Order: sequence, then C-alpha cells, then structure tokens
Amino acid sequence: MTGVDRREVAVEAAVEAAGEVAEEGRVGRVERRALGVPDLSLVVLVGATGSGKSTFAARHFKATEVISSDFCRGLVSDDENDQSASSDAFDVLHFIVGKRLAAGRLTVVDATNVQSEARTQLVRLAREHDVLPVAIVLDVPEQVCAERNATRADRAGLPRRVIQRHQRELRRSLRHLEREGFRKVHHLRGQAEADAAEVVRCRRFNDLRHLTGPFDIIGDIHGCRSELETLLGRLGYVLVRDGLGRAVDAAHPQGRTAVFVGDLVDRGPDSPGVLRLVMGMVAAGHALCVPGNHENKLGRYLKGRKVQHTHGLAETVEQLEKEDAAFRDEVGTFLHGLVSHYVLDGGGLVVCHAGLPEKYHGRTSGRVRSFALYGDTTGETDEFGLPVRYPWAEDYRGRAAVVYGHTPTPRATWLNNTICLDTGCVFGGRMTALRWPERELVDVPAERVWYEPTKPLATEAPGGADGRPLDLGDVAGRRIVETRHMGRLAVKEENAAAALEVMSRFAIDPRLLPYLPPTMAPCATSQEDGYLEHPAEAFAGYRADGVREVVCEEKHMGSRAVVLVCRDETVAAERFGAPKGVPGALYTRTGRPFFDDPEATGTLLRRVAACVAEAGLWEELESDWLLLDAELMPWSLKATGLLRKQYAAVGAASGAAFPGVLGALEAAAGRGVEVGPLLQRQRDRAADAAAFTAAYRRYCWRVGEQAAWDGLGALEGVRLAPFQILAVQGRNLAGLAHTEQLALIDRIVAAESAVAGHDDGVSGGGPAAGGAGLLATTRRIIVDTEDEASVAAGIRWWLELTAGGGEGMVVKPVQALIRQPDGRLIQPGVKCRGREYLRIIYGPEYTRPDNLKRLRIRHLGHKRSLALREYALGLEALDRLAEGEPLWRVHEAVFGVLALESEPVDPRL
Repeated sequence: MTGVDRREVAVEAAVEAAGEVAEEGRVGRVERRALGVPDLSLVVLVGATGSGKSTFAARHFKATEVISSDFCRGLVSDDENDQSASSDAFDVLHFIVGKRLAAGRLTVVDATNVQSEARTQLVRLAREHDVLPVAIVLDVPEQVCAERNATRADRAGLPRRVIQRHQRELRRSLRHLEREGFRKVHHLRGQAEADAAEVVRCRRFNDLRHLTGPFDIIGDIHGCRSELETLLGRLGYVLVRDGLGRAVDAAHPQGRTAVFVGDLVDRGPDSPGVLRLVMGMVAAGHALCVPGNHENKLGRYLKGRKVQHTHGLAETVEQLEKEDAAFRDEVGTFLHGLVSHYVLDGGGLVVCHAGLPEKYHGRTSGRVRSFALYGDTTGETDEFGLPVRYPWAEDYRGRAAVVYGHTPTPRATWLNNTICLDTGCVFGGRMTALRWPERELVDVPAERVWYEPTKPLATEAPGGADGRPLDLGDVAGRRIVETRHMGRLAVKEENAAAALEVMSRFAIDPRLLPYLPPTMAPCATSQEDGYLEHPAEAFAGYRADGVREVVCEEKHMGSRAVVLVCRDETVAAERFGAPKGVPGALYTRTGRPFFDDPEATGTLLRRVAACVAEAGLWEELESDWLLLDAELMPWSLKATGLLRKQYAAVGAASGAAFPGVLGALEAAAGRGVEVGPLLQRQRDRAADAAAFTAAYRRYCWRVGEQAAWDGLGALEGVRLAPFQILAVQGRNLAGLAHTEQLALIDRIVAAESAVAGHDDGVSGGGPAAGGAGLLATTRRIIVDTEDEASVAAGIRWWLELTAGGGEGMVVKPVQALIRQPDGRLIQPGVKCRGREYLRIIYGPEYTRPDNLKRLRIRHLGHKRSLALREYALGLEALDRLAEGEPLWRVHEAVFGVLALESEPVDPRL
C-alpha cells in the first residue's frame, strides 16, 4: 500500500467522520454541503409530509436503493394513501430493508420517521445486520410542506393539523436522534440547505478491497522485536533505523505490504520497539495493522481508564514509562485509530485478530469489533481457568480467506479457508507470516521463552484439523456454482438429489475425491457412406473454431479412471486425510471405488508412484502427489453386468438362432424354393451379429491368471493408460499443452520397465501385451487442420487404428483452454469412434443405410453444452484444490459435475 493510498483512505474516513463538509461554491446564499454516508449503511430520511424526502431521495440515490412507505402501502392496498394499511406496509418495508442489508446493500427508508417508535425499529434492523444507521433530517417550514401537498392531487385535502403534528414530533426528536443510535445525523434546515446538500458516499474504514497486495501477513508479536526484525528480513524487507539504531520502518523492494494481525504488545521484552517499528511502517504506507485485544487494553490504559495490569500489561507499562511522553501520546493516537478488521484483495482476504464469521465481513458495529478482538466463547472454562473458545472456523463457509491470530497453536494450518498465525513466539514457539496470494508460510524460531504460558500450546487451531464434515446444506437444492471459465452455472434441485444419492451411498471418502471428469461430446455427424462418425468432421469443426493444431489421441476401450497418487502413505494422510496405509485413491467417473479389494488398489497406486519417482517427476513438479486422468482396461473390469445382461445376451441369442435359420433356408433353396433374397438378408444379419460379438469381445479379457513375475499379482492383465496430469501441489495442470502432458506421461510409462525389473516394452491393448506391465502408452498424431495432407494423414491413422480393433480417437486442441473470439470456451475434446465400435453402441445392424439415415439425426447441442459445463466445473475443482481451498469448496464443483451427469441426454452420445 502506497502512502498515496493511505492518504486517500484517510481523506475518505475524515469525510465519513465529519459527515458535513463545506465545499467550494454556493447555492444562493447557502454553502454547498457534503453529507457523508457510509457506502453500506441504513439511511433514514426524517421529515414531515411534504418536506421533499422523496425528491431528495430520487436526486441522491438509485431508485432501487430507496424503500418508500408509500410504495409499500400501495403494494398491500393498491392505495399509497390508505393509512389503514400502514401496519402491513411497514411490515413489508422492514422485510425488504432487512433483506437488502443482509445482502450488503445501502438502503434508504423514505417515510416520515418523525416518531421515535418508527425509528427504533429501523435502528434495530441496522444493528441486527451490523451496519451504521444515518439520519438525514429535512427540517422544512410548515407552510412549504402545505404548499407542496396542495399541488399533489392525492394529498390536496390533507388536513393542516397532520403537518403540524409531524412538525411537533420532529422538534421533539431532534435532540434524541444520536442517543437513539444514529451514528451520524445530518440536519438540513430549510429548503435552501436541502437543495445545497450533496450526498458523498464514503468507503468504510475496513473496506480496502481496492488493495490487491501482494501482502505479508504477520502473526502475534507480543513485544518480540528481535524476532520481528528477523522475520521481516526473511520476507525481504529492508529495515530503516534512526540515529539511535532503532528500527523505525521497513520497506520491501518489490512493493509488498506487511499486515499485522494485532497483539503487538505485552509479555515480550520490547513492546515499545515493536510499536515504533510497526507505527513507522504504517505511517510510511508500508504496512497495515489491525488491533488485538492487548492493544485494546493498552489503549484504554493510556486514556486513563482503570484496567487490570495482567496478561503482560504490567511489563508493557513498565517499558513505556522509560519512553518520553510524546512517544506515549503517539502510541495512544495510533491505537485509537486502528480498525477492527480489513477486507482486502477484492474481498478475497479478511485480516483480523481473533477471526471473523462471513456475516461480519466489512460490517461495522460494536459486536463486529468485539468478535474481531476477542472471538467468541462457549461460556465454559477449561482446567486452567481460561475461557473455551467457540470453534467458529469449524462452521466457516465463506469465500474470503480469513487470516487471524489470538489463539496460540504450535503450527499454522488451513482450516475451512481460515488460518491462525499465532504460533506462540513469546512462549518459545515461532513467529509466522503468510505470503498472500502465494499462500506460503514463512516463520522464524523464538530466541528464547520470554513468557511462560498458562497452559501448553493447543495442538490445533480452533475447530480441529479436519473442520466440520461436508454438510447437506452445501449441496442440497438448486445450486449456483461460480466458475472462473464459464461464470455462474446452475445445478437443478432434482439433479442435485440424484447426485446426492450416488455420492452418499457409493462414492469413496470425499477427502480423496477432489475431481470428477466431464463427459465428452462426439464429433459432428458424418455424411460419409457407411459412417456415423468420421475424423473429417472433427478436423473441420476445430478449423471453423480457429484451431489449427490438434492432437489425435488413441481412445482406449476401458473405463474412465481418476488416480490420486501420493509419494507415500504419510503424504496421503497429511494432505488428504487418507486412512492409515492408504496411498491415494482410484475411482470411476462417478466417484465409486474401482476395485472392491483395497489391496488391489494399493498395489496399483504404489506401482504408479514408483514409476513417477523413477521418472524424477516428484522433484521436477515439486509435489508429493499428483492427480491423473486415465483409462483402466479391460472394459470388462467394470462392465461385467452390462456385458452379461445386454451384449452377451444378444450375441448368445444370435449364435443360437442364426445357424438354424440359415440351415433351414439353405435346405429350402436346395429343394428349389425361391428364398434367395430372404436367405441373403439373414446371412447379412448373421454377419452383423457376428461383427457385434467380435466388437465387444476384443475389449474383454481375464485378469489375474498370469504369473506374478513383475509384482502385480491379481492385477496381471490389467492396463492403466494415463493421458493427463490434472493437478499437483499448488498447481492446476489442466491448462498445460497436451503435447507436454503426453511427454510427461510417456516418462512415467517408460519408467515401469526399471521399476518392474525387466526390459520388455510397455504397450497397451489386451492380452497381446502379455506380461508387459501395468502402464499403457497413448498413441497419438498431430494434425494441422488447415493442411489437406495433414488432415488426410490423420484420417488414415484413424482408419488403421479402428481397423486393428481400436475404439477410435479423441481429438483435442494442442493448446488447452482455447476460447472463441467472443470469449466462449471451445470444446476441450471430441471423440471420434470407429465404425465397428459404434456397432456396440447402436446395435448390430446400425450400418444399414436406412438405419444410418435415421441415426444421423442426433441433436448434439445438449450434449455439447453439458460437456462444456462439466468441463468448467472440473477446472474449477482443480483450481480450488491447487489453491488449498477447503474441502467443501472443492466438492461444490465436484458435486456439480456429478449432478449434471443426471441431466437427460441420449446415452449413446
């Protein structure tokens, strides 16, 4: 934060505090007046009927900000002047005001409000929502009010005594408004002053959303000046010292801003030295500071209030007595000006001393300040006689990260997007800082135990290491999920219910389920003779979208699998909360465990982890875990029921029926019966049925029956074909070019030979791969969509791939996250399936001309929309995972993918 920024904030704060500032220029003989109004407040207009409140409101506020009692009276009675409807009208008014204040919207109440009872309810609403109530009084002469009412047809007959009564009530109210709870009262005397008034919206003291950092947030210091200087040095700040060698400022050469979470003083050896340094940094615009409970107590002492000299205050007082009076006055002024909390970085970061629930962020009230300084308690005391802290962080569901201190803990850990930085330096622990937005922790050890703690440091920050479990309220009902790549995406209530059924009954531990893969749209329908899908349409589609380079990846006929691989069980437990002995997770595209046998899952994960280690990727990617998108083969591993009930049944029926039918027809033909056309049709049908059976059989084979010579045991014959590294520690890799992705995957696959202790190559496919190992490579070819020869080569490659029994290919832009000129995402990939594979999907006889003609009407729009929405949700889940956001935030996006899967769409697509 620069000195200019600080001065701007100070000017705005001064306008708010002063409320009324004379500006240059005059309106008639009256000075133009600026009425300071906080940008989040409840503005109550007070004045007799006809005093011009509605006109004033329309001139200075947006129409949506003004809630009029007349309008509400009209809503409930169709007559804005029906006084018998006033009770219901004000019920409506108070309801709307409450909703607006809860949403953080400035609200103006346009009513007479001359009676204290009416104002009391509005002040109560402001307090309930922790906003400042501001009164603007339009004190206009009775005659003016009467003349204005006379010009209105609906009020021309208003008795003069009504105006007189309002005026009397207004006179009685003026002296009591501030005592009623109004933070500021703007009294406009006469029409000239009302006309000269100008409403100035002031930023709240705690609203620094325009400051985006980067920041270095420093935990509780408690007089440990030497450790603070060391920590600032570690963070890259350059100390400035005065003539006596005392640190009076510190600046970062890259313009970073330090933010102190309070508790600068008490218990430690040099509270004045800490204050001198922090005050200097704040004054120079190099730091921000919020107060702690210890600063609050010291400030009251310096004002002459009676306070107990406990919890380290006695030491601070003794140290301050050695300083001159000017310094003590400076400290008093500094402490008095500290704001309870700051909202920073566009609202994504909140810094306070003791923590703050989301409903208090950016709000202004004694209740908010008290919570920010002291937190909340359960009303109980522990065995040391200290209050038991209420675990507010356990219930936190806010989008902003809350960084705080106050409660000493051995180490700083994230909990539900909150983190406590008080690591007990004064008690012999460490002094900790958080770099933002990097979310990197930096700490230094205490030089010694400066103050013996009343009780040992807690083993965790308030709320526990795991936080509150996922809650039904996080996913139930209609949901709106904010994504970075497609904005707000809606999840219907019925789809959420279907997803909840799957997630709660069948899915793996949600801590090990950070991502679900999106569905994939097929390429445009082909008009090629005998084909429903053909690469020409895929290449033409991307060319039309302006994508020149695409990669065609072999589509393995297996089941989609997501693999969470950790370096070892310790990493899995510490980062993801995995149970003891579990090295990660292997699950299907609906979040179900792939194998019922945990040993089989462990064997596969340990083999992949060993290959990652052999390839040197743990160090290269600077991560102890990675998330893989893959295909697991054979298809029969997870599709046994489908094979037996649907495909094998058709194959068996055709195998039993056609030999007899063909034999009878051939015998009839031998006897001279004219059955030639019928016999040919049945021969064609038998050939189609045989092709259908051959199509699904090539994707099925037995596993676990070969010699366990390479350590796979029951997984012999299983093949895992990874094709993308989705995320690693601190990074979402989904935006990495697919050529780079596949190069990393190739290194993992190639490393298996060394891991398994043999020299055989690794290949994909079925049993032909023999004992080649677990991992299968993904073959591919790069195609230039604007080069006819390259397109022709891509088509030939697909034809050869599918003729050899392959399922087909997936065509993707080489560069990920491609957008159209209007900003919309382009499909991240389309599948182009082989002619014989589609026989499994559409039936044995789908290639007949009449059938193909009918099947070419496929209505792909919904499928494409679904694919893009699920893709955006998947990217959002990966971003939140990489950024260390709490589990509920990650699962909001993961759950959305699963919910969208229940949208009705042709399953053959």
